[in-house]
Amino acid sequence: MRRIVDSAKLVLLTLMKYSFIMLDYPALAAVACVVREGSFERAAEKLGITPSAVSQRVRALEERLGSITIVRGQPCLPTELGRRLCAHVDQVQLLEADLRPTLALPASEADAPVTLKVAVNSDSMASWLPEAAAAFARSTGFLLDFIIEDEGVTADRLRSGEVLAAVSADPGTVQGCKTIPLGRLVYQACCSPDFAARYFPEGVTADSLNRAPCLNFERSDGLQARWAKEHHGIALNSPVHWVPSTFGMLDFALAGMAWGMQPAVLAAPRIADGSLVELTPDTPLEVKLYWTVARLHATALTSLTDAVRKVAKARLRQTAP
Repeated sequence: MRRIVDSAKLVLLTLMKYSFIMLDYPALAAVACVVREGSFERAAEKLGITPSAVSQRVRALEERLGSITIVRGQPCLPTELGRRLCAHVDQVQLLEADLRPTLALPASEADAPVTLKVAVNSDSMASWLPEAAAAFARSTGFLLDFIIEDEGVTADRLRSGEVLAAVSADPGTVQGCKTIPLGRLVYQACCSPDFAARYFPEGVTADSLNRAPCLNFERSDGLQARWAKEHHGIALNSPVHWVPSTFGMLDFALAGMAWGMQPAVLAAPRIADGSLVELTPDTPLEVKLYWTVARLHATALTSLTDAVRKVAKARLRQTAP
């Protein structure tokens, strides 16, 4: 019996400890601000306090937790615990935003903009997503903080708690989130006419495709290899230029440096004016995109989801019924 009582006391003390910690929002806000701004000095400017005060709040929280929340450096980066605390702060801010109209807050607090973090692939950022983001920002006044990743791994940012929503090619389940199909982003394998004349004078073959330099966005970018496999049955093993920019990949293709998969919405006008050609005509590649968003009852997330779905329906290729 005594052992049971001691165990119950330990559980109660633990709950009390962490309830107190989670209610220490000045400390949590300090951690989140340091991570967002990258330094204690810039966080102090944002919070309107001294760098020493920011440091004291962060240190006091870390001592109470018995764990480090921020890796000090240039920039300061969150630990796994720090990321989770920042995610908690982000969610609380969104929920508080829904309460503001009914609370008698000082003008400075009532007008403070809330930032919503989203992970998205670069090609969506360069094509259809800005229309949705602009509509959301105009209607809500919220700010957006985008993290750019390959569409195959954006959902991982959501799983880690770094963002509240993501445009992803991953249809898998993310705990605490819902996943909504958006449509298909169409790509075309393109290069400049000069590049085609140099490397593909007799068309695309296994030999010519593996001799011709290609463009990859990053190490997780498998679009070029997927296109070669699906349309030509080729295991691609060509020289690679690494270009982590959608418009950079387009510009380098236009300059005749390499071939690459380009979003059709960006490639189509260049194909029409002759500055780009398809390696093999009418061989598009489609990537299914999904909107995965936290199941948080916050008006801002609902508004952003509505804006994203509306634009995606108009700009992405929809699956035939």
